[in-house]
Amino acid sequence: MTGDPFPTAPDDATLTGALIHARRTVLPKRLAAPGPDADEFEAILGAAAAAPDHGQLMPWRFVLVPLEQRATLAELFAQALLERDPGASDEQQAQAREKAFRAPLLLLLIVDVACGDPEIDANERFISAGCAVQNVLLMATALGFGSSLTSGKALKSQALRSHLRLDSNEHAVCFISMGRAASLRAPRPRPAVADYLSVFGAGATGESGLGT
Repeated sequence: MTGDPFPTAPDDATLTGALIHARRTVLPKRLAAPGPDADEFEAILGAAAAAPDHGQLMPWRFVLVPLEQRATLAELFAQALLERDPGASDEQQAQAREKAFRAPLLLLLIVDVACGDPEIDANERFISAGCAVQNVLLMATALGFGSSLTSGKALKSQALRSHLRLDSNEHAVCFISMGRAASLRAPRPRPAVADYLSVFGAGATGESGLGT
């Protein structure tokens, strides 16, 4: 290959930075219809394919929970609660069920820690999955949708794992909710680079070693 493999326009970096910093969590209860249409959904999920993937294992996948299956998911949430707390009240079970109906679009991320090359560590697989999710969130943001990630104990429940037919190497990691932001909270402060950067060999002084 010759020449620049990544041709860019002068404003590409600025626009990319703006998109990255525009992404923010919008809780499922604040997400309203309409969700992405078919073309938008294809673009959003297609962005996941650009995630780094050592060995091209594709150790992650997404499960769409369509609206007509939300009632089934709601019952699985209630069963998961009863697995943890057999004495859960009717009200607590209803609260668990309600979580299945909040967002116009609902996806579930599954990660396989053993598919393909056994020499590729599980941590690399989860990193790849995280990159895929971030690509999805950024494309959703670019298309004007709010989004959020949610997890919880229900993801480890036998009820949900059995329904999804997950084997022992597969993990239900998080739900991705998406829709139009009905309301927004003030953005949280972002950490500064100095808060999460150190330099190899710089000792414990916290100095960046990058000069002033």
